[in-house]
Amino acid sequence: MSTTTGTGGRDHEHGPILVTGGTGTLGRLVVPRLRDAGRKVRVLSRSSREAGEGIEFVIGDLATGEGIEAAVEGAEIIVHCAGTSKGDEDKALNLVRAASRTRTRHLVYISVVGADRIPVVSGADRAMFGYFASKLAAERVVADSGLPWTTLRATQFHDLFLMTAQQMARLPVIPAPAGFQFQPIDTGEVAARLVELTLGTPAGLVPDMGGPQVYGMAGLLRGYLRARRKHRPIVPVRLPGKAARAFRAGANLAPERAVGRRTWEEFLAERVS
Repeated sequence: MSTTTGTGGRDHEHGPILVTGGTGTLGRLVVPRLRDAGRKVRVLSRSSREAGEGIEFVIGDLATGEGIEAAVEGAEIIVHCAGTSKGDEDKALNLVRAASRTRTRHLVYISVVGADRIPVVSGADRAMFGYFASKLAAERVVADSGLPWTTLRATQFHDLFLMTAQQMARLPVIPAPAGFQFQPIDTGEVAARLVELTLGTPAGLVPDMGGPQVYGMAGLLRGYLRARRKHRPIVPVRLPGKAARAFRAGANLAPERAVGRRTWEEFLAERVS
C-alpha cells in the first residue's frame, strides 16, 4: 500500500476514509473535499442512500453500535463528524471499539472550543450546556483509544446561529443570554481544515479554530433581523450556573485563533434573502 498522504493526485491504493455524520452540516462539506483529493469515501448513515462516484454509503447506528463493525472494516482513516446534543461519549466508544479491531491508522475528531473550560456541574448546567461536557467526554474517548488521533476544536458554525436566529425570530420578544459572546465560523472553512488534518499525520490536539470576529448574542440576532428586514425587541436574560458564568467570561472563545475569514454579515448576505 502506498504511504503517500498528500492531497495531490488520485491515489486509489489507499483504503477508504469513513466519515461519520457525512450527511450533516459539516460532514456533507467534508465528503466532497475528500473526493476532490482523490480519496474513496465511505459515509456512515442511519438510512440507505444511493452511492455516488467514489462515495459508498453504509448503514449503521453509532448510538446502538449496530452496523459499526462492518462500516469500519477496511477503512484506513475515520473522520468522526457525527454529533448530537448528548450521548457523544457513548457513540465515540462504540466507534472506537470497532475501529480498534481493524487497521485504522488515523482517527480524526471535531470538537468545540471551550469543551475543557465550560464546567457542567448542576442540572441547569447540563440542561443548557451539556453539549460541551459530551464533547469533552468524547475527546477523552478518542485520546484514550490507543489509535493514532487528531482532534480539532472549532467555535460554533454560522449555520447553527442561523437556525437559532430563525427559531427565535418567531417570538414577539426575543430573550438573549446577557453577557454571552460568540465567535461564529464558516462551516466550509472548518471542513477544509479537517480534510487537511485527515490527510496529514496524526497530531493529537491541534490549535483551535475560531471565526474572524466576536459578537454579543444580541448583535448576532440583530444582524439576522436586519437581513430579514424584521423588527423584534431583544431582552437580555441572565442565566444561572457555573457554565453560564464561564460563557460570560469568554470560555467559549478563541480570539487568539481568529483564523476564519468569512464573517457573519457575509454569511447572512449569501444565505438570507
